[in-house]
Amino acid sequence: MNPPEHPEWLWGAAEPRRSYDVVIVGAGGHGLATAYYLAKNHGITDIAVLERGWLAGGNMARNTTIIRSNYLWDESAGIYEHALKLWEGLEEELGYDLLFSQRGVLNLAHSLQDVRDSVRRVEANRLNGVDAEWLDPEQVREVCPIVDISPGVRYPVLGATFQPRAGIAKHDHVAWGYARAAAALGVDFIEHCEVTGLRVSDGRVTGVETTRGTISAGRVALCAAGHTSVVARTAGIDLPLQSHPLQALVSELLEPVHPTVVMSNAVHVYVSQAHKGELVMGAGIDAANSYRQRGAFHIIERQMAAALELFPIFARAHVLRTWGGVVDVSPDASPIVGLTPVENLYLNCGWGTGGFKATPGVGWCFAHTVANDEPHPLNAPFSLDRFTTGALVDEHGAAAVAH
Repeated sequence: MNPPEHPEWLWGAAEPRRSYDVVIVGAGGHGLATAYYLAKNHGITDIAVLERGWLAGGNMARNTTIIRSNYLWDESAGIYEHALKLWEGLEEELGYDLLFSQRGVLNLAHSLQDVRDSVRRVEANRLNGVDAEWLDPEQVREVCPIVDISPGVRYPVLGATFQPRAGIAKHDHVAWGYARAAAALGVDFIEHCEVTGLRVSDGRVTGVETTRGTISAGRVALCAAGHTSVVARTAGIDLPLQSHPLQALVSELLEPVHPTVVMSNAVHVYVSQAHKGELVMGAGIDAANSYRQRGAFHIIERQMAAALELFPIFARAHVLRTWGGVVDVSPDASPIVGLTPVENLYLNCGWGTGGFKATPGVGWCFAHTVANDEPHPLNAPFSLDRFTTGALVDEHGAAAVAH
């Protein structure tokens, strides 16, 4: 797969120096945002962001760009709502058009238990200051007229939660906006530089081994998504993560027909329409553990069948292309963001399918963590040690299809 074209003036290619104050592993959205906020908020600019492929060519180029903050638990709502508030001012801050569109997100309910869970989540969101509404089927049709709310279908729509401030953004533009802003503050981006190991001495990280030589570092921050566990293992850290493929597809270009984002756990699909006109569609993660980044026909077939349950109008649309990303899933479906047993080594992983929407929020909080060697209050609940203390943040209900 060839990298997308981007204006070369956005950032310059850097050759790796022998040492940096901070090395960030992974030039996806989280790595780029962390570098930007380290420089902007904390004055740390001696930073190298290392990427084994091309900048933003991993999961950042392979996601479905949904942004929302309507999570059940206080801890999750806190960090995702912080992210959404940053999204709302991010184009102005970065001086770059991110195609951020607050078109709202519907989460459909198809059973009485779905209704109970959804209403509970709406009330929890309101207590946390997150905009949330419960809609009956007719109100669902008002928001999205193409959803089939007929009572006789296999999965009748009994209602939906709706977050009006939610929406989508253009993933490439988000990455390029952060990269340009961080480069202007002095951050180096080093592409085609795979990290093959972490150097640790006396319980402290001292640098990284790469395919372009050894780079010393005062602090190392891991933002490598599905491969974070592979890198962490070289420092003797066995993370409670499983990596799975997550497949998605887009249709041919169509006239505007889908005004919002629709998600359904029961039918197991989520659909939006991108700015250019293609339908963007995904479902749950593949059951098998794998690092492959390819689609599979049987998965795509199930996604399409599920979509047609909700949107009969899509029956004659054509699939344009499919792809897969590699997502890292934790036991409680919540991220791991914080310190590690190795001094000056920091983790940002376990986001499953929800990393994109968190980009500005986790970049802000992870930068604070790296700069101060202590968690930001918003990511403190997502520490690695919760899997030994039992203080889990179980978001399986909010993440059953996708974050």
